[in-house]
Amino acid sequence: MASSTQMGPPVPPSRPIRTLNDRLSLSPMYRLPLGMLLGFASGGLLGMAKGSQDAGLRFTAENAHRQPNTQTGWYLYHKSKNYNTIFGGVKEGFKQAWRYTFWVGMYFAMEEGVDRGRAASVRTWRGLRKRKGESGAEAEARQIAGNRDCLSSMFAGLGTAGIFSAWNRFPLPTAARTAKLGAKAGFGFGLLQDAVSLVRGRRVGYVEFVKRVTLGSSEDGDEQGDEVAV
Repeated sequence: MASSTQMGPPVPPSRPIRTLNDRLSLSPMYRLPLGMLLGFASGGLLGMAKGSQDAGLRFTAENAHRQPNTQTGWYLYHKSKNYNTIFGGVKEGFKQAWRYTFWVGMYFAMEEGVDRGRAASVRTWRGLRKRKGESGAEAEARQIAGNRDCLSSMFAGLGTAGIFSAWNRFPLPTAARTAKLGAKAGFGFGLLQDAVSLVRGRRVGYVEFVKRVTLGSSEDGDEQGDEVAV
């Protein structure tokens, strides 16, 4: 009796965690949760430190007029102060952790969006240039990778700072200072990512541009002759 073998639908290959063309060699689906996790941890630690300090000072101020005068009273006083300090630290820690998670996630999402938006603008202007034997998706991914640099990080920092200022209803001078700080922080973080990318062998757009201008090297090396505009 012949047995029939049932073949299921082909399973698409999962995207690897580490890819050379992505920022920090991590794909966005892993880089975004990792960044949000680091934001949650750092926000929690900073919030606990600030919350516990504020709670301790608040308890001291509220009980300044009724200081204990016995050893047992001082024991209960410090015990209550410790409880209030711990509770205040945990409460503020969770509040700051979720706040940091939200803004860090927005920054990373905006950074990836700027990368793709710049690549789409270049593709509209120049067309999609494919190498020999390269699919359209691969050519698009390569074009996006060429626009992943500190400029996108700076725009993402500027945009995040602008939304943060609007959310908190900062006055115009404060919003301008916040935007300037966000742009500087994003630019510095972008330079750090570019340095890591260069060490790992990924091409950075402005570095390749400087090479073409100063050394006269082609954009894609020996493979430029195999490119065709689509």
